Amino acid sequence: MTEKRERELGYAESSIKTWRGTLHLILADAVEEGRIDANPAARRRGRGKRSGRSKNRGPEKAVTTALGVLLVAERAALLSGRDDEFVAIVTKGFTGMRWGELVGLECDYVREASIRVEWQLYELDTGELHRCPPKDDSHRTIDIPQWHAELLTAHLAHKAPPPCSCHGRSYVFSGHRAANGAARAVGAKLVDVARLAGVSTGTVSAVLNRPEAVRPATRRDVEAAIAELGYVRGGAVGALASHWRRNGFATWLFKPAVSGWYPRKAPSPARPVPIVGNPWPGIPVRGRNAAGRADACWLPIAEGLTPHGLRHTHRTLLVELGVPAKLIDERIGHEDGSVQGRYTHVTPLMRERLVEDLTGLWEAALTARREMYPTSPVRALDWLLRST
Repeated sequence: MTEKRERELGYAESSIKTWRGTLHLILADAVEEGRIDANPAARRRGRGKRSGRSKNRGPEKAVTTALGVLLVAERAALLSGRDDEFVAIVTKGFTGMRWGELVGLECDYVREASIRVEWQLYELDTGELHRCPPKDDSHRTIDIPQWHAELLTAHLAHKAPPPCSCHGRSYVFSGHRAANGAARAVGAKLVDVARLAGVSTGTVSAVLNRPEAVRPATRRDVEAAIAELGYVRGGAVGALASHWRRNGFATWLFKPAVSGWYPRKAPSPARPVPIVGNPWPGIPVRGRNAAGRADACWLPIAEGLTPHGLRHTHRTLLVELGVPAKLIDERIGHEDGSVQGRYTHVTPLMRERLVEDLTGLWEAALTARREMYPTSPVRALDWLLRST
């Protein structure tokens, strides 16, 4: 099938480019092994008059600020009901790591003042996650400030990640939805009942298992919340997947956090994320009549921002800080083949200044967030707001 035909069928340009690149790579190997004489998928370059830039270039990537990274991270954690998404999005926004490198970050590579990028998890079309070296073999050490190291260390201490079933290794972050084949019922979860009743999940569990041990008033509140939400015991999420899926993370966590809208899912149209506005920035409402029980919805933070846009954001922030191009490329995992790149070297002083500047950005973002509201429903962020 030709590229023209694929476009007529409505396939995305990115998909067409990927298919042609894969075919070109396969045929190039065949040429090298002497199986065919020429690569029919190769493009002839530099022939004829150039007519300007390609018309197939995508739109410019949206970026945000350090405060935007923090706010998106907080909302994503509220949507998932845990700290993983907060720590992960902050890490991506303040290191510029690729998606596969973030998902494939193993606990052993979180150091006292750095993150070592040794592996990535590459998602195949089959859904399998393949452990392989980072893109272009861009193994590197990413310097991180003390606050970032403490955030990661506290997250690992709280979570104590077990080895995953697919690779037998412990990863810093794990999936937020049920693994394929795990039992999952549609409807409210235990955490939703706890939020509506204004109690902890442990109290809800006690009402379900040892009601005589709970004060009558509290028990009545929990039972009323269970009835209102239509919570069904035993219908909670089964075993969580070991890792995020790129599309699931972007569609159901990242984009709603950025835009304030859940995407369209047939037969339902796109809809605002329903929230209870107190405490700020609001708790997402789930279960029966969620929209009716909500009293607010989120405004957009950075329209059009994607998970990969956080990588663009990090590089843009480094440029704004005046970080030397050589250090930016090293940190991002890019190779500069220019003469300037060959004759410029990264020094310890450059690294120290970068860490100090990133600390300044983070502290300013945290201060701005505290001025909006002094606490957060997200445990990790609440600890940061109260401790500084």
